[in-house]
Amino acid sequence: MAAAASTSVSVSTPYSSSFRNTLNPPTFALPHSIRFISSSNSSLKALHARVLPSFGSASASALSAHSVSAPATIQAQPPLDFETSLFKKEKITLAGRDEYIVRGGRDLFNLLPDAFKGIKQIGVIGWGSQGPAQAQNLRDSLAEAKSDIVVKIGLRKGSRSFDEARAVGFTEENGTLGDIWETISGSDLVLLLISDSAQADNYEKIFSHMKPNSILGLSHGFLLGHLQSMGLDFPKNISVIAVCPKGMGPSVRRLYVQGKEINGAGINSSFAVHQDIDGTATDVALGWSVALGSPFTFATTLEQEYKSDIFGERGILLGAVHGIVESLFRRYTEHGMDEELAYKNTVECITGIVSKTISTQGMLAVYNSLSEEGKKEFESAYSASYYPCMDILYECYEDVATGSEIRSVVLAGRRFYEKEGLPAFPMGKIDQTRMWKVGQRVRAVRPVGDLGPLYPFTAGVFVALMMAQIEILRKKGHSYSEIINESVIESVDSLNPFMHARGVSFMVDNC
Repeated sequence: MAAAASTSVSVSTPYSSSFRNTLNPPTFALPHSIRFISSSNSSLKALHARVLPSFGSASASALSAHSVSAPATIQAQPPLDFETSLFKKEKITLAGRDEYIVRGGRDLFNLLPDAFKGIKQIGVIGWGSQGPAQAQNLRDSLAEAKSDIVVKIGLRKGSRSFDEARAVGFTEENGTLGDIWETISGSDLVLLLISDSAQADNYEKIFSHMKPNSILGLSHGFLLGHLQSMGLDFPKNISVIAVCPKGMGPSVRRLYVQGKEINGAGINSSFAVHQDIDGTATDVALGWSVALGSPFTFATTLEQEYKSDIFGERGILLGAVHGIVESLFRRYTEHGMDEELAYKNTVECITGIVSKTISTQGMLAVYNSLSEEGKKEFESAYSASYYPCMDILYECYEDVATGSEIRSVVLAGRRFYEKEGLPAFPMGKIDQTRMWKVGQRVRAVRPVGDLGPLYPFTAGVFVALMMAQIEILRKKGHSYSEIINESVIESVDSLNPFMHARGVSFMVDNC
């Protein structure tokens, strides 16, 4: 079949919020238009040591007019191009950079049999965050396309997840549930959705069980980073692709179900083709993404994916936002603020009104919604926080890029079990500090739909963190699609709502 024609459009925004039900990109403030302080500002080093001066009211936006210089010129990376014989490739322009995407939708499900041509069984390995969502979405999409491809779950013998898989219709009797190794051996497309540490410990056995000319599908580039750290690569007799939803598994499933009523609802995904032995890998990857319900699928590389993803989780997606709310809670209570009010002014503020505003209107809208006094407080917090955030985030990125963080993750996973006469040190809960006990009380009496207060100091710190992360990824050559999904959309639309609902452990456990 001839390659599908490409179309070209120019838009001023990266993508729709993953929780919005439209395929049309909404207005979203990019770093160039936000005009917050960035590392390209020549006065940054002086600013991070002091509070910004008071600004007059003549300017429509004091922060825009006084705090910013134009971003430094970045050496633009050539856009990641790809060829597809089935799906409509579209060129978009984000802040002067061209990128190529594929828009999804349930109207494309009829293309799935052709995208998966030659595939008789898709093995979904693991039942953690992504496994349940991806398995159910694939099964439902293929059924709607009237395909006879089998989606089979592969689990360790004795796993408690067997009962959970059976509860949603995967059973041994109908051939859709079984042992992990039998499932891998019998599958033409193997989706490896087990934990990073489990991949690191079992990759050799996994590779040995895969059929020649089969396809390994990943939803995270971690395994490539682990192999690179040891000077290894994937076997040459298999194709290697990735489809990486930019949201936690429960969100991938929930938005897919919503998409049954509103075409286009879903979680954006990146895709990568790392190794293609027969020329079909791109269409298989795009078909996989469409079947998951991704409204936008953008191209990346497996290496860029793991660098941005692992870094993002250490940053605003998980680690940094946890650190910020803990430190601000202590700051506020040590200065006399009531504990419950301090929790509202930190966690509730960030995961509620700030996240909602950024999702629907952009970062600058958070600042513009404040009073003049609130804007000054925001400016003070932003200026004091931006450079320290960038300092720490820069180190995090370098640790990921050099393999140090990946080695640390692997070693930590191995300490979960007894070995060499030493006891096991499994991962514990992170919500055992005082503020999370306070949070339980706050949530117990919180009115339905309450988004919490917009506290200027907290908002300034959070937006500074977000902008610092964006700037590092930008300077490191990541595409705007990857930057905005890993730094903004996944944060405010997928992860923060989980912390808002039940606290930080609920967010981390579902990631």
